[in-house]
Amino acid sequence: MSLAKTFGSNVRHYRKARGMNQVQFADAVGLSLAMMGKIERGETAPSLTSVEKIAAELDVPEAVLFATGTMTVPPGERGRLLQRINIQLSKLNNNDLARAARMLTALTD
Repeated sequence: MSLAKTFGSNVRHYRKARGMNQVQFADAVGLSLAMMGKIERGETAPSLTSVEKIAAELDVPEAVLFATGTMTVPPGERGRLLQRINIQLSKLNNNDLARAARMLTALTD
């Protein structure tokens, strides 16, 4: 499945989970109904600004909308913070990652 189709499918899933119809959602993010339909069908890719607006309206981190598998991320600020932490940790080598794990353990014990 293409990235645009994955994104669109995820947007549709989260929009429906929030109980919003496509008209309400398009209005909330400032896109036309036609554009929202194309995005959800994976026919077009949204701009980065639109991705941010869509994720904010759905109250999920942007990365969740691009995920191909099940990605459980808490909604809201907690999810965004966990996403940022995960991105930073993914950039570390094994030694630095082990050190970060020890630091987190020290902070939480």
